[in-house]
Amino acid sequence: MKTPSEQRHRRRLRRVVAPLAATLLAGALTIVGMNSAHAADTLLSQGRPALASSTENGGAPAAAAVDGNATTRWGSAWSDPQWLRVDLGGTATISSVQLQWETAYASAYQIQTSADGNAWTTIFSKSNGAGGTETLTVSGSGRYVRVYGTQRGTGYGYSLFEFKVYGTLANPPASDGPGYVMANPPVTGVIPSTATPPNTNPPTTHHEFQANCSVSRTNLNDDPIVFPNLPGASHSHTFMGNTTTNAATTLASLQSGGTACITPGDKTGYWMPTLLNGTAAVQPVGRQVIYYKSGVIDYRSVRPFPAGLRYVVGSPTATIDDFRNSPGAVEGFECGDSSFNWDIPANCPAGTQLNARYQAPSCWDGLHLDTPDHKSHMAYPVLGVCPNDHPVAVPMIEFKMAWPVSGNMSNVHFSSGRGYSFHYDVYNAWDAPTLAALTSHCINGGLQCDPRGFDLYKPDRGAALNENYVLP
Repeated sequence: MKTPSEQRHRRRLRRVVAPLAATLLAGALTIVGMNSAHAADTLLSQGRPALASSTENGGAPAAAAVDGNATTRWGSAWSDPQWLRVDLGGTATISSVQLQWETAYASAYQIQTSADGNAWTTIFSKSNGAGGTETLTVSGSGRYVRVYGTQRGTGYGYSLFEFKVYGTLANPPASDGPGYVMANPPVTGVIPSTATPPNTNPPTTHHEFQANCSVSRTNLNDDPIVFPNLPGASHSHTFMGNTTTNAATTLASLQSGGTACITPGDKTGYWMPTLLNGTAAVQPVGRQVIYYKSGVIDYRSVRPFPAGLRYVVGSPTATIDDFRNSPGAVEGFECGDSSFNWDIPANCPAGTQLNARYQAPSCWDGLHLDTPDHKSHMAYPVLGVCPNDHPVAVPMIEFKMAWPVSGNMSNVHFSSGRGYSFHYDVYNAWDAPTLAALTSHCINGGLQCDPRGFDLYKPDRGAALNENYVLP
C-alpha cells in the first residue's frame, strides 16, 4: 500500500509531458517516436542484467528499464550524478540508444561504454535534454553501456521507462554447443503469468518450504559447474547436501550419492566459498536453512526444477556495488544488531554469528540446464513477473547461512575474496516426486512449510511428507 505522498508522486510522474522541443545535434542525435524501426541493428539490452547507482524505492529497480515493458521504470535517488548500466553479455558495436524518460528526466547526461564495467568511454553527451523519447545515433563498442546523468531536469531523480541499446554483438551467443547443456525435453510455449492470486481466508502470506542441510564436505578446491573434471582448480568450497560432490560430479553421481539434508529425497549439491578467519576455515554448524520460495507474484505458476538444472548465484568477481545492488541481495551481512553490511563487518559482538541471506534467480529459459557462463539460462523476475525470454517460474532458492565467528573480524574473508565476493552454486538432484509434492503443497498452495511440508500456522492443511521426510 503506497502512502498518500507516494501516490501524489506517482500521479505527478504520470503527467503528460509537454511537447518536446529539442535541439538536434548534427550527425549524432535524432528524436523519433517510440514506434520507430531499427532495421539495421538489433536490440541488445532487453532482459539483460542491469545495475544502477541507486533506486528510488523497491518498485523502481534497474531491471525495469530493460524489461521491454513501458509501464515499469527505473527511478533513482534525488541527487546528481546517477547512472544506469546494462550488461550486453559480450562485446558489441553500438549504433543507437533509445531513452524513454518519465517526467523526471535528465537535462544533461552522457552515454558511455566499457569493456569491463570499470573504465568508461563517453560516446555521446547532451547538455540540453528535454525528456520524452530520445533516440541517439552513436558509435562505440563495449560489453557494458550506461546512461550517466549529471543534471536532473526536475527536482526529483532520474526516471526511465526504457533504456534500449541497439547494435551488433561481435560474437553472438550460441544456443547450443560447448558449455551448453540442453533440457530434454525442453519446456516451450510458456507465457509468464501476470495474474495476481485471489485473496484467501486466512490470508496467504508465504509460499515456501525449507531444505535443512548440513555441511557434507569441507575445504575442497573443486567446482563441478565452473571447473568440471578439474580437481583442485577452484578456490576452496564448503559443500552442503550431497555427500559425494566433487570435480567429477554428474547428475547420475548425485542421484546415487548420500545427503546431509534432513529430507532424504534432496540429493542436490549446494556449495559456497569457504569462510576463513586468517587461514583457519570456519564452517557453519548444524543444519542451515535453504529456502525454496516463490520469486513471482503468481506463486501458483511455479514449477519444480528439472533434473540436472545447475547455476551460479552471485559472482566471485563482484564489486561492492554489484553485491549491494544485486536483485539477490537481502540484508547483506548481519551480526548482533548490525545489518545491511555489504562487506563483512570489522567487529561483531562476542558470541554472535555472522549471517548472510542471498536469493537466486527464479525464472528459467526452459531450454538449457546450463550455459557457458552458468547464469544466462536463469533470470530474476522483474516486479514479480518472469521476463519473456525466461518465462518458466521455478522455485527461488534463498541461502540463509550462519558462521560461528565473532569479535575482531578484520581477518575474516571468503576463499574467493572480500565479503561481497560471496556466491553459491546449485546442482539440482532432488527426487522428482518429492520436489513436486513440496512445490505443489507449499509454494503453489501458499503455505509456510518446514522440511516436511507442514505449516505450523495452518495445521489443517496437513503435510506433504511423513515423519521420516519421505512421501507417504
